[in-house]
Amino acid sequence: MLIRPITPKDLDALVQIANESGPGFTSLMPDRDALSRKIDHSVESFARNVTKPGVEHYLFVLEDSTTGDIMGTTGIEAAAGVSRPLVHFRRNAVIRHAGDRQKRHTEESLTRCQHYTGCTEVCSLYLRPEFRRANAGKLLSRVRFLFMALHPERFADTVIAEMRGVSDPSGQSPFWDWLKHHVADLDFMSATQLACCGQSGFIDQFIPAKPLYTRQMTSEARAVIGQVHEDTRAARHMLEREGFRHRGFVDLLDGGPTLECPRSDIASVRETLLASAVLRGRPRNPAVDSGETFKSAIVANTGCSEFRATVTSQVWPAPDSCNLVVEELLARQLDLGDGSLVCYLPLGRTSQQSQGRQQPRQEPATEEIRYAY
Repeated sequence: MLIRPITPKDLDALVQIANESGPGFTSLMPDRDALSRKIDHSVESFARNVTKPGVEHYLFVLEDSTTGDIMGTTGIEAAAGVSRPLVHFRRNAVIRHAGDRQKRHTEESLTRCQHYTGCTEVCSLYLRPEFRRANAGKLLSRVRFLFMALHPERFADTVIAEMRGVSDPSGQSPFWDWLKHHVADLDFMSATQLACCGQSGFIDQFIPAKPLYTRQMTSEARAVIGQVHEDTRAARHMLEREGFRHRGFVDLLDGGPTLECPRSDIASVRETLLASAVLRGRPRNPAVDSGETFKSAIVANTGCSEFRATVTSQVWPAPDSCNLVVEELLARQLDLGDGSLVCYLPLGRTSQQSQGRQQPRQEPATEEIRYAY
């Protein structure tokens, strides 16, 4: 499994993914021309000399290096809400007094706002169902944070993730099914397309600025506020393990939660390490060299437009140095030379590191990520 920046030759695969993902996967809409422009924008973003985050959008693909199949996508928007508004509902608790101040009750309301403008957004994570395998979902999710650790000047101090909200197999959203009768009698897919294509005035015209009170909603709509699609649960749990939290902001159309975390507090950003590569001709058991047992890790070069990353257990620290031993075939796949800087993000602790510490909760070998965000 090889992560790399998307290129124009990946357009057909990206169109397939956009069609597979269905309504609600708003960062990849099934419009070939729009997807082609998204690829061009990503290529330009990776090539751009950046000193602070701007309109860059970085889109990666996960490739089976044996067959060339595109297994999935993952992306980062450097500064969301800059080129077009990023609007959410904020959940508020409203205290009401009924004459006697001792008789009061609390109501919940949703108010339209632009809270996250300029924040970095992780998005476009999709693992195709036929390619679900061990560590694929982890690689798609965590490689973005490794890339942020390598290139911090390209990203904002706060990172967000807009999670896909609840919808049924036909793509209907309980939240939108209630809201549309009060704002715009559009089906969910049409509303999503208008919002994602940045149609001028869509939000101002159809989404009210005045508060919406949840007591007026159907029980079905109220129940899904802040909840995620069943195929997004694994992705949410993965982000929460990184340190992301929901602070009360939800999507305008499906009520899905937005999670946030300071970039410097993201676990994978903090745990990403740099070392010098020492190439070895054939793989060996790292226990022979160090007496430790090493689990899988994400390993990458330190490039931008030529960025490459994978998951492997065939790297380990060289004894008595700050170097990292890398098998030569793997080094070629990652464009690493002897002495090159190499990036290393462990997916689990070594046996030595875990001594005297609470063991992390074991995760399933195969993630159930299909649609994500």
